[in-house]
Amino acid sequence: MSLIPTYPEPRDLLKGKTVVVTAAAGTGIGFSAAKRAAEEGATVLMSDFHERRLGEAADRIAEAVGQRPETCVCDVTNQEHIDHLRDTAIEKLGCVDVLINNAGLGGEVDVIDMADEQWERVLDVTLNSVFRMTRSFLPHMQERKTGAIINNASVLGWRAQKGQAHYAAAKAGVMAFTRCSAIEAAEFGVRINAVAPSIAMHAFLAKVTTDELLAELSAKEAFGRPAEVWEIANVMMFLASDLSSYMTGEIVSVSSQRA
Repeated sequence: MSLIPTYPEPRDLLKGKTVVVTAAAGTGIGFSAAKRAAEEGATVLMSDFHERRLGEAADRIAEAVGQRPETCVCDVTNQEHIDHLRDTAIEKLGCVDVLINNAGLGGEVDVIDMADEQWERVLDVTLNSVFRMTRSFLPHMQERKTGAIINNASVLGWRAQKGQAHYAAAKAGVMAFTRCSAIEAAEFGVRINAVAPSIAMHAFLAKVTTDELLAELSAKEAFGRPAEVWEIANVMMFLASDLSSYMTGEIVSVSSQRA
């Protein structure tokens, strides 16, 4: 197993930019993306449906960075909530330069045992929310002739895993949606890309996944370990920054290419 690299020093990659992140409470990729964006000089608005955890997450970033991000409670399955999030972001930040669509919902169940409600809930949170968020925020970016949207996909959009048909279908949909919406947005100077992590370790994943499965998945990685959530967020920061100015419609694998 390779050693975990040193946490990155800020490079002002997003200095002067404004960033909105969904599903940013807790300890996962969304929280890390919000924290890394703040560290890279952005003014950040964090969103989540859980108000208490959202406030606690913003407090943790304030302790680390010295400035508390703006917050807005939002259920990404509700279009009215999403439009309120957009309006709040524009009001509090002045504009939205970067949108990180991080919300997603998983679970493990075989197809023959899967209820309609399980299938529909996973697709609604994981795929439909990306469509709703993009539909709501993209006109603002197109009007300004600038912007970047980063969607959180998954290697399961490419690869098979038992019990993950609903989640894999949703993430494959995120990939296809990213490619198609990127073509539509390109003429307005807006870039839309996605990251595709394999396994990124955080407290909630450890809580809902058996130790045996985590060990099995980690052993398949080239580095013999899961990614740290900030390693995924680092790639999001690159895609949000001007360093990726000629990239759009791309799905960037952050997975050490395991078979």
